[in-house]
Amino acid sequence: MPNDKDNPSIEDLLAKKSPAKNQPQDLAQKEEDPKEELQKEVSKIEHKGHEKEIQSAASSQGLEYVDLTDTPIDMEALGLLTKKQIVQLKSVVFLNRDGQIRVATTAPSNAVAQMVDKLAKDNHANAKLYLISEDSLKKALKDYERIPKKPKIQKSVSITAKDLEKFKDDVKDIKSLPQKLDKIPLTDVMTIILAAGIESEASDIHIEAEEDGIKLRFRLDGVLHEMATLTKEMWEQVISRIKLLSHLKLNITDKPQDGRISIELPDDKLDIRVSTLPTAHGESVVMRLLRSSNVGLGFEKLGIRGKAFMDLKREVERPNGMILTTGPTGSGKTTTLYAILNKLNDEETKIITLEDPIEYKLEGINQSQVDKSKEYDFAKGLRSILRQDPDVVMVGEIRDLETADVAINAALTGHLVLSTLHTNDASGAIPRFLAMGVKPFLISPSVNAVIGQRLVRKICEKCKQELELDNEVLTRVMNIINSIPENSEFAVDKDKEIKFYKGAGCDECGKEGYKGRTGVYEVFTMTPEIEKMVLSGEVAEADVKTVTQKAGMVSMVQDGMLKALDGITSVDEIFRVTEE
Repeated sequence: MPNDKDNPSIEDLLAKKSPAKNQPQDLAQKEEDPKEELQKEVSKIEHKGHEKEIQSAASSQGLEYVDLTDTPIDMEALGLLTKKQIVQLKSVVFLNRDGQIRVATTAPSNAVAQMVDKLAKDNHANAKLYLISEDSLKKALKDYERIPKKPKIQKSVSITAKDLEKFKDDVKDIKSLPQKLDKIPLTDVMTIILAAGIESEASDIHIEAEEDGIKLRFRLDGVLHEMATLTKEMWEQVISRIKLLSHLKLNITDKPQDGRISIELPDDKLDIRVSTLPTAHGESVVMRLLRSSNVGLGFEKLGIRGKAFMDLKREVERPNGMILTTGPTGSGKTTTLYAILNKLNDEETKIITLEDPIEYKLEGINQSQVDKSKEYDFAKGLRSILRQDPDVVMVGEIRDLETADVAINAALTGHLVLSTLHTNDASGAIPRFLAMGVKPFLISPSVNAVIGQRLVRKICEKCKQELELDNEVLTRVMNIINSIPENSEFAVDKDKEIKFYKGAGCDECGKEGYKGRTGVYEVFTMTPEIEKMVLSGEVAEADVKTVTQKAGMVSMVQDGMLKALDGITSVDEIFRVTEE
């Protein structure tokens, strides 16, 4: 239950902004008729008697009581519900101040309780329910009629595939986007920005408020590129349109908000996750573009090769245990887990996921999203999922000991568990578990395989050409290639001619030299040597790396250099994303 500090009294809240009491009455006020005066006194006595009954009823129901005929009503708060809601629920909001919302009703019910919870969540406030009389409700309704009428805002704003199609030719060359933005009506600015984002296959669109203007940036193949600058004058209308499209509150500018936009494209469905953030110069917006077609990536097409692929395939096909993916944010961990789920998804397998948030909808799979505001976190959600008789469980991330314990127990009791850990590489997974407090004897039998990964840009096939490395870089590269374990199936023939490549830049890739991305990976499975190390309880990342490479594991940087030799990516790109 919230304490008194969380729920200050009405008097405390009103004291900050209440009208002065005992103001002198109008001296010219006419004397009232004795009969009318008597009638008023009788009405007051009846009103007080009725209010005492309501106060008593409130006490018996465990609710607070308030008399709104004698309490100032916050007119802005009153407008949080529509007149239709007030009449249907017999409820009003009479105060909304300093993170506190006060709601009053004549008829408590489940519907009223749900409405109070929603108000609290939407306004990031503590909410409290009061019981009131019919007289109080009538007075509030009378006050409601005095709320200034606001002009109606068109809520049914949307962007369709047809709208985007209008600008398809305009955004083929995204370098010309600044000139296009200067020439179109403000109402089309958001449409052409989205059209350009889709055409360029951007993963994220950043619209950032700065002192002198609004910066527009696209994340292309994992790297941010500045596309254009919008004027401050344009910004208010642009952000209002974004908020309308994603069903966010227009009047909230000092708190973060999250929303979604869905667009049906001719051959795909686009979900756009919208996030707003108040900054020193105004609100900034990031839109993540989630294409349904990205979900269908096959396990075989991830880019995991040779022994690593065969080892992982074997462990994924086991009925129980744990598969972990590791790497920083944006390294493709979720894509890898979805590819594994696609491989396992059939009519005979019950799969449930617990995500934060759900990015893509997966057909035939039950997906659940954590909700911290309702205390539904990974640990609690996972416990609930295990009561649903799943065969395979995916947990978005293991962040703490409680979640780790539940996940490991599930892996040991007949479930295949897929999850992620935020470590730099695969060798950091076991030390991370131990640092959380997981008992060493539980790790070896539960963990099947650990994957470390990064995403690298692929060289554009249209402008790929050979590249001669300078001696210093070549020496560094050859040291990495020559350290590839001979038992990995990927040892490079010393007599083979070594060639490397780069992208020169062309219209196809927007002069970048890269188009698309792939993964570089390292995979190890539990071996007797690793088990022995784990049971000792003292495991360093360097020790895990040494043992796994002796067993034939190709590291991420080695896998990257092999892909550079094959002309898939460049040496520069491998050094950019790895720590070697």
